[in-house]
Amino acid sequence: MVSENNSSVKEFILLGLTQLPELQLPLFFLFLGIYVFSMVGNLGLIVLIVLNPPLHTPMYYFLFNLSFTDLCYSSVITPKMLVGFVKQNIISHAECMTQLFFFAFFVIDECCILTAMAYDRYAAICKPLLYKVIMSHQVCFVLMVGGYTVGFVGATAHTVCMLRLTFCDGNIINHYMCDIPPLLKLSCTSTSINELVVFIVVGVSIIVPSLTVFISYTLILSNILRIHSAKGRSKALSTCSSHMIAVSLFFGSSSFIYFKSSPVGSVDKDKISTVFYTVVVPMMNPFIYSLRNKDVQIALRKTLKKNCSLK
Repeated sequence: MVSENNSSVKEFILLGLTQLPELQLPLFFLFLGIYVFSMVGNLGLIVLIVLNPPLHTPMYYFLFNLSFTDLCYSSVITPKMLVGFVKQNIISHAECMTQLFFFAFFVIDECCILTAMAYDRYAAICKPLLYKVIMSHQVCFVLMVGGYTVGFVGATAHTVCMLRLTFCDGNIINHYMCDIPPLLKLSCTSTSINELVVFIVVGVSIIVPSLTVFISYTLILSNILRIHSAKGRSKALSTCSSHMIAVSLFFGSSSFIYFKSSPVGSVDKDKISTVFYTVVVPMMNPFIYSLRNKDVQIALRKTLKKNCSLK
């Protein structure tokens, strides 16, 4: 996966988020805090789901996988990003390709998990009597295995196509990570195949999930509007609101990066959006799902009480 290609470049220099010296230290502590919150929040949610049997349902099975994915791909990006704030950030060709592979793998996987969660909410609200059949343990397992498989195939396609390029137009990446657009700008060979792969893989991993989510929530809202009880409508909306926020944040920021006329456009304009879905969203997800979720809040209180009683 990370074997040598014909490139004369053996290492890259990551320019980072900004070149302004006065911002390096404040940004270091800002993103260090975000990373710590992300690790604590996602790891805490994982532990909470594992320790509480009432949360052993399809919805929280997907949430467990979402937290695991956020934990992993945040760790693929943020530590290397933090290095760039304190010293020159040099990354070898092999490390760069490895980071690209795992970044693509976990991002595509997150798209699939968010799609599965939308389908789960559709089944719960629109087909409540058939919910246990539609979202059986076998179905949930297949959905997750399918998501990880799609992520692996997409990440492999991106990485293999990147390995075939020759980098001889310099080794300075105008970014804080080895992302596809800034790497393509350094190639002195044709990137047409890479751009085609970006179009296909990103299209499949964003357009298909987006359509699935849109259709699912259209049917959900249609069903909710037919509920006569105001309390029933409120409860149904509350179960979906957290997921709708998470989907909007992730798909909105990631779509802005890749759905452009050319994937090798201005990188500087994309950095903020990339930061949003690679660093900020993984931190926000556990808080979105816990602060607005009564089941998680109850499980947290029970876990804390149990720990306090043991002391």
